[in-house]
Order: sequence, then C-alpha cells, then structure tokens
Amino acid sequence: MTQIHAPTDHDRLLIIDFGSQVTQLIARRLRELHVYCEIHPFNAVTPEFLAEFAPKAVILSGGPASVFAEGAPRPPEQVFELNVPILGICYGQQVMMEMLGGKVERGHNTAEFGRAYVTPETEQLDLLEGWFLTEREQVWMSHGDHVSRIAPGFRVFGTSPNAPFAVTADPDRHFYAVQFHPEVHHTPNGAKLYENFVRLAGFKGDWTMSAYREEAIAKIRETVGDDKVICGLSGGVDSSVAAVLIHEAIGDQLTCVFVDHGLLRKGEAEEVVTMFRDHYNMPLIHADEQDLFLGELDGQDDPEAKRKIIGKLFIDVFQKHATEVGDAKFLAQGTLYPDVIESVSFSGGPSVTIKSHHNVGGLPEKMGLKLVEPLRELFKDEVRALGVELGLPKSFIGRHPFPGPGLAIRCPGEITRAKLDILREADAVYIDQIRKHGLYDDIWQAFVAILPVRTVGVMGDGRTYDFACALRAVTSVDGMTADYYPFTHEFLGETATRIINEVPGINRVTYDITSKPPGTIEWE
Repeated sequence: MTQIHAPTDHDRLLIIDFGSQVTQLIARRLRELHVYCEIHPFNAVTPEFLAEFAPKAVILSGGPASVFAEGAPRPPEQVFELNVPILGICYGQQVMMEMLGGKVERGHNTAEFGRAYVTPETEQLDLLEGWFLTEREQVWMSHGDHVSRIAPGFRVFGTSPNAPFAVTADPDRHFYAVQFHPEVHHTPNGAKLYENFVRLAGFKGDWTMSAYREEAIAKIRETVGDDKVICGLSGGVDSSVAAVLIHEAIGDQLTCVFVDHGLLRKGEAEEVVTMFRDHYNMPLIHADEQDLFLGELDGQDDPEAKRKIIGKLFIDVFQKHATEVGDAKFLAQGTLYPDVIESVSFSGGPSVTIKSHHNVGGLPEKMGLKLVEPLRELFKDEVRALGVELGLPKSFIGRHPFPGPGLAIRCPGEITRAKLDILREADAVYIDQIRKHGLYDDIWQAFVAILPVRTVGVMGDGRTYDFACALRAVTSVDGMTADYYPFTHEFLGETATRIINEVPGINRVTYDITSKPPGTIEWE
C-alpha cells in the first residue's frame, strides 16, 4: 500500500486492519476528534514500518477470522513493545489476549450478534469515563469465539451475558480490549470511548481542515514545481474541491477539462462552467460532446453496455482535449482515502478493485503522466469540510452524490434525448420540492428515474399515454447501506401533482421504498 503519512508535526494513530467491514468507521470516528490516523492491513505492518510510522497509539480492528484458524492474522509482537496505548476491538481483543498469555475459546453457546448490554464491574476504568450513567450500556456485538481467560496484568471492567470479559484492560500499560464494536452507531456511546482513548494517549487534536489546506498547498507546489497539471472536472464534489485546492497552489499551471456528455442534471453544465471559469477565473476547457455520447448510446438498453460506452468515450474525449494543454506533466484526480483503502487486500492476496468505474482510470500510464491526488488522505465528509474552507458555495459542496454515468443509469432501457429532457424536468421539480420542505440535508440522495413503460392516463377530458417515473430518496451514513426516506403522504401527493402538471410526458408517479440491500440506490 502506498504510504500516506501526515507531516511529522501531527500525532499519528495506527489502525491495524484484520478485515472488519467497519474498520473505516473507526478512522472516521477518530478524524471527527481531529486525530490523524491511517488504516493498514496487518501483513503490511512490519517492525520496520512501525519504526518509520512511529504511532502515538494503536488500534487493533475486528475481523472475520478465528484465532484458531491456520495462518490467523496477527500483528507483529513489536506492537506491544512500543510503550503506547493499544485498544483491541472484537477480533483485536481476542488476538491481543492470545498473544499476551490469555486464552480464547470457540463459540459454542457464547456467540453474540447484534444488540447486547454491558454492565460495569465495581472497579472504574478511565477508558469508560462517561459510560454507565444507567445500570447498563448498549453495545453492538459480532463474535463467535470469546475470551475465556484474560492475559496476565489485565482486569475485567465490564461484562455481557455471553462475554464475561466484554471490557478488559491492563491500565498500567494502557492496554485496553473490548469485545464489542464502539465504532458503529448501534453502540450509542461508542464515540465517548474513542474520545477517552485518544485523550489518554495524549493526542493534541490538531488534525483540522485549515492545517490540512496549508500543508496540501505546500506539498502540491513542491511536487509540481513549474510544470502543468490537467484535471478531469466532472462537476462533482471530489474533483471540484481538488481543482480549487490545486488552483490555489499553482494558479494557471492548472487546466481543467469538463466533459459535458449530455447526461447531466438541468442547468448543471452551465453552473459548473460559470463557477470555475468566471468565479474562480480558472483555465477551463468545456468539451461539449453531447452529440458524440448520445449518438453512441442510441439504441443501447443494457446497463453494463451503457457504462462501458460512457467510460470509454470519456477517456477518449478527455485525452483529445488534454492535448490542447500541451506539455502537461501531471494529472489531477479526486481520489479519496476510502478508494485507497479499498484497493488493498487485507488477506495478503491480490488487491481487489472495488471501484472500477473511475472516469480517468488508466489514463496516467497511457498518457505518460504523473498523478496529483491531494484528497487521498481524506474521507468524504472531510472533503466537504475542505470545500467550505476553500470557499466553495455550501449549496454546491452539500449536493447529493451524482453517478459518473449521470442520467444514463436513471433512464432504464433505451436512452433518447426526449426521455432525458423529461427526466431533467421531473428531477428539477422533485429536488425543488425537497428543498422547499427543508428536507434536502436530511436525505443522502434523491432523484427521479424515468421508467421504460408508458401508461394510460386522463387529463381534462383527454386520454394520455405517457411515461411513468419513480421517485427515489434514501438515508445513509456512507452509501454502503441505505433505507428509503419516510416522506409523508401529503408530500408525495403534492410532488406527484406538480410533476404531472409541470412535466409534459409523465402521467404516473411512484415512490421506491426498497432498502439497500437488497436493492441498490441507483436503478442501474
């Protein structure tokens, strides 16, 4: 994994990953406390790595393995010799106990999955300050094996019905271990536990967007020098924040290429061009390639075929217009930290590509360019905070996510200009309704999908035969899981009436109440 170490004047916390699906949530909780941390797979954490990284504290994540399995993942023994606070979570607790002289047993009747309750022991623990304000604390468990004997020096500070060592610690060495997951929202007081841990470790809490902005600008200038940079600007939050940050660092050495493929929302192309070319006075190539994209998509109804066509055309068009810049040495991308984490296999096998749809994937090697990725240390919420720090309009950086293929995947079946025009108008009315009712910031993502069916209706005294559409709105934390937003019937009725009255071509409106899983957020 590429090292992404923060400047040395920041305290660093190391999260050793054993494959838990919620390891990223640990990092997010810590970043919310202004603590800089990095996630690294256990097999990348060597003694040499530890010496170079010099963590001020370590967290051992959960994971799906059993400590009894052949080749079970373990941290290097040197972790316990760093003389820094360590927190083991779930599998992290079990492997800590196993390596320090305790004992772990197989599940049998002691497994716990889901909500559980921990009760305190008589002795108080500084890690649990602010806990047990009632007689028990709700937590989220996910374990089959369990600790049956704690390691020498550890004492018990909390128990649950199936985890007699739910909270253990060796306070003298500042080693702490919990069987539950404090990072998930099903452990309501989990954030307090992390707050206590970083306080005990002596973190200054100096990881701020203001500091990051200054450091990133200095790093960009050092990396780029006097060379030119091109940036594929999609108009989304990530590429927009990256572009503004780089432009602040190197000015007119940056040129953005905005590919308008005809699959954007109403007024979106004009908004992006106006903001970057006029407001930020940024060199910008507006590549109006609507005819090319829509021509190639004509007659295509398979969602994967649509995605491949759009991805290939984007690369071709971007490369064509990028040559207009001349002598560019760097390509800027809005890569985020989750993208970096997901590109690494914790198990030691070949890296698994989670996101294969990046608009400019493969271009650096093809064009002989080096990468500039100033956001690769940040999570999505941190990118939004950086956008505020850079002065981007809050209305822009707070927009709902928008997919790379754009409206193509909100138009199941064959794509036509007429259907796209109808879809844009319906989506504009829907979002206007959501904003008018003050719901926009409560919703993770909302959009309209135009369905590949036409239905009979009646308007006035006449028969209609027009398209049906589906409204979609979901709540989510990170987009990995989602639930539909519980609009009132009054809102849905008012919105349906507006769409049918104001958007010619639609005579029926439905609301999608499918969660993710089993569905996905987008329709294709």
